[in-house]
Amino acid sequence: MTGQTRFRAIYQVLRDALGHFSRDDGYAMASHVALSGLLALFPLLIFIAALTGFLGLQGVADQVSDLLFEAWPEDVAAPVVDEIHQVLTVPRTDLLTFGVITALWFASNGLEAMRTALNRAYRRRETRSLIVLRIQSLALVVLGAIVLIGYTFLVVLAPLVIEAVVSRIPGVETVLRSFDLVRLAVAGSLLLVGLILTHLLLPAGHRRFMEILPGVLATMVMWMMLGSLFGAYLANFANYVSTYGGLGGIMSALVFLYICSMAFILGGELNAALIRQKVIARAA
Repeated sequence: MTGQTRFRAIYQVLRDALGHFSRDDGYAMASHVALSGLLALFPLLIFIAALTGFLGLQGVADQVSDLLFEAWPEDVAAPVVDEIHQVLTVPRTDLLTFGVITALWFASNGLEAMRTALNRAYRRRETRSLIVLRIQSLALVVLGAIVLIGYTFLVVLAPLVIEAVVSRIPGVETVLRSFDLVRLAVAGSLLLVGLILTHLLLPAGHRRFMEILPGVLATMVMWMMLGSLFGAYLANFANYVSTYGGLGGIMSALVFLYICSMAFILGGELNAALIRQKVIARAA
């Protein structure tokens, strides 16, 4: 394939993806995913607080919330984290209460919004039972909560153990430092794995791993770039507090989630465009 042919192919894929993003109501779907994600965030952390309280792991929910917002721009995350910490100060040791079960249900709504957006992107009509879909979403929320709790121990407790061992046995420092790098690599891959599972499990139909990988990687790159740009914009130009008053923190979080949702949907549209181009190439 010559350089000109390759450039034309890339142009066709991007044009297809962006065109379908617009025709699939991508902007409206991004709003739906962003709002559903924000509404699911507090219930998810309440469920994690109940789960960790039931297991006797007091204070872990606060650490999970801090870790969840590490990748957010500081000006966006700070007001939301403050509100979340106030919510999580309420002791929760009973896992099977009506309030916790309701929180679990609302947290699963965020996944249902992502499912709807991906079905549009991949041009799939949902044929599975609503009961099966909801059970899947609830199971993924519970699994995600367990993974986040494990992630918390991995990121927060491992460095403390490493420092304690190194202070007593200096000779093992090199080995433990290499383990620390592995730990950070595993923690950083959780986002990648989450996106892969989302594209594989949520939308209808079947897609191979290599078919969803380009959109997943593109989403992660867009998240990093757009998150940095939005954080710089808030730090240097925008003043949401003067515009929205006490709602400034929530509004900045909602706008940030909207930007992330657009990148997420564009990743699905990119995968769908690549799949369509491969079908056209085989038929030619």
